Amino acid sequence: MTRPSRIEDAADRRAEGEEARIAACLDPLDGGPRGPGGSDHDLNPGIAIPLDGLQEAAVLILLIEREEGLNVLLTQRADQMRRHAGQIAFPGGRREGDETPWAAALREAHEEIGLDPATVRLAGLSTPYRTLTGYHITPVVGFAPPPVRLTLNPPEVAEAFEVPFAFLMDPANHERRYRDQPPGPPRWHYAITWRDKVIWGATAGMLRALYERLERPDAG
Repeated sequence: MTRPSRIEDAADRRAEGEEARIAACLDPLDGGPRGPGGSDHDLNPGIAIPLDGLQEAAVLILLIEREEGLNVLLTQRADQMRRHAGQIAFPGGRREGDETPWAAALREAHEEIGLDPATVRLAGLSTPYRTLTGYHITPVVGFAPPPVRLTLNPPEVAEAFEVPFAFLMDPANHERRYRDQPPGPPRWHYAITWRDKVIWGATAGMLRALYERLERPDAG
């Protein structure tokens, strides 16, 4: 049996250290969020965000352990979707009944992109996010080694792709943009551009919140 090289051992230790660092900044699966969470209101204080009757949802922030570093798995929604058609999103969706956020995130990822839940090591929960469209989203963070085998569900997902985690966590790549939202005022949002993909809205907001957790672990 071939023993791992010193380089491979060092890479494994770095990966384990990075996973431990990220997990330490997250909320445990069996606990509630440390802070009040984020929302579309953060960049739009003049726009009211619904507080009651929100639809509970969950998304999976999957960190894939590539040799060159961690990558984040993202999807592009199909153009025929009724809501948010063509947008970049994490795998995820509505929670059903008394389903936990992590159960919902893994179920939706399996339905949307064919991800095997058994391949994911759950690390914890990131900052919840409330949207103007009436959703309360819990981001669930997990890790997976390659190969990550996917089978996309075409009615829901047009494409799945990876973006380096370091790129997404670099605040220099976090832009503030606005979009016209007739009949209301322009709405400000975060945006992150990776090659020909523009990640914006709630997805970019949740990535920004994860960055802030890693930079300020005690802030919640």
